[in-house]
Amino acid sequence: MKTSSPHALCYTPPHFRRVGFTVLELLVTISTIGILAGLLLPAIGAAREAGRGIQCTSHLREIGIALHNHHEAKRALPVGWTFKTNSESAFGWAVPLLPYLEQSSIYSRIDMTKEVSDSAHTLARSTPLEIMLCPSDITQPLFTLYEDDEDDDKGEASDAMSRSLDSFVPRPLVQLPTANYVGMFGTMEADDSIPAPIGDGAFLENKSVRFRDFGRGLSKTIVVGERTMAQVPSTWLGVELDGEDAAARLVGSALEGINNPLADECDYSSRHPGGANFLWGDGHVSFITEDVDLRLYHEWSQLRSQR
Repeated sequence: MKTSSPHALCYTPPHFRRVGFTVLELLVTISTIGILAGLLLPAIGAAREAGRGIQCTSHLREIGIALHNHHEAKRALPVGWTFKTNSESAFGWAVPLLPYLEQSSIYSRIDMTKEVSDSAHTLARSTPLEIMLCPSDITQPLFTLYEDDEDDDKGEASDAMSRSLDSFVPRPLVQLPTANYVGMFGTMEADDSIPAPIGDGAFLENKSVRFRDFGRGLSKTIVVGERTMAQVPSTWLGVELDGEDAAARLVGSALEGINNPLADECDYSSRHPGGANFLWGDGHVSFITEDVDLRLYHEWSQLRSQR
């Protein structure tokens, strides 16, 4: 009579062995992964935003160097926007900076005696410049500028009265390259029709400014700031004079503060948490927070103290 081995009694055929996880083990694993993701993802997002913020600061510094090189060569900063009485277009302050931003090839294709919409500017109109874009913002490379619906500014008030606002369909004028960095017009609205009111900042209409005009010093005067595309699409190239908020596509104003949801279109804003980056006259870049004292913010935006 054969006696069974004790090992044989414990033997389980391979196809009867249990594999995989229990429901409890799966729940614990999933919970652990969720906790780790909750801890890591915000840190990864913050690290990425920090990198984008550094890149944004670098862009503004390069613009500052270009402005100083332009001033050294021309004895003045670029004009905020330039147009002639018989022109339908205005070119922005960034166009004369192109040779100092390593964009001479594009600059050579721009003829400021012609309109922005001229076929000669096809390349420029379709070229967004990385140096003029904040990597934190959500932008489209191009946007369409539509005509302004305030016809009474054009001497067509009687025609405007004959049609309701609801029936007005704005006409597309020109497609333009997007930019986030706009010059400082000052403490007055820059979104009025062109010709615009006289500003008190560094970039004005048909008027160049020199460093000697900075009454409080270069280190205490803002010259360029950033603005999101969601607030108002802006451009480095230029605009059609009868475009909607034409001047605000090129320059900005210090009015209601930074990232203010009730602010005018021409105010400054960014997607950086808590504020926005600004370039100062001496070339340094700083982050100004949303809770900045408006009195100081307005002073920094003016060439001369109003007190």
